[in-house]
Amino acid sequence: MGVALLLQKRLAASVLKCGKRKIWLDPNEVNEISMANSRQNIRKLVKDGFVIKKPAKVHSRFRANEWAAAKRKGRHTGHGKRKGAKEARMPVKVLWIRRMRVLRRLLSKYRESKKIDKHLYHTLYLKAKGNEFKNKRVLMEYIHKAKKEKLLEKTLSDQAEARRAKNKAARERKSEAAALKSGKKQDEAKAEEADAE
Repeated sequence: MGVALLLQKRLAASVLKCGKRKIWLDPNEVNEISMANSRQNIRKLVKDGFVIKKPAKVHSRFRANEWAAAKRKGRHTGHGKRKGAKEARMPVKVLWIRRMRVLRRLLSKYRESKKIDKHLYHTLYLKAKGNEFKNKRVLMEYIHKAKKEKLLEKTLSDQAEARRAKNKAARERKSEAAALKSGKKQDEAKAEEADAE
């Protein structure tokens, strides 16, 4: 290329709103392009297709996406890929907070839906705080067990109450019968005494 087209390239970059490195000037139309010395002329050349804005270079994400997909499956996480200490990568405190939130959310949900009363809620809340349940499943099993025990206790207490009431009624009947009997005996004794006289 004998003619320097620096002015045209600069004007074209201004017109097409890009950098000079993105401007392509048709090497077969050098003479015509070199005649253009204004933005108006450059616009005409752009319209004719002698000056083109090059497309952006592609920076493929394919490999990065593949790597991320593998990472989601748990690949590339061995000892050689780890930089921070275990506590730095996933602090014990964060795990504790997550667990507490899960357990407390479950407890409050059960209390609102009347599955557990406020007394059992409070007991279980303190047990959760004391690190007694390692996950939600264990807590749910404990709740079911506690409810079953409570129901059994209630049934047994009701049965005992019924038995006590029955025994009391029997005792009362017995005492009434005894009183009646003793009353009859006294009447008979009086009658005998009267006859004797």
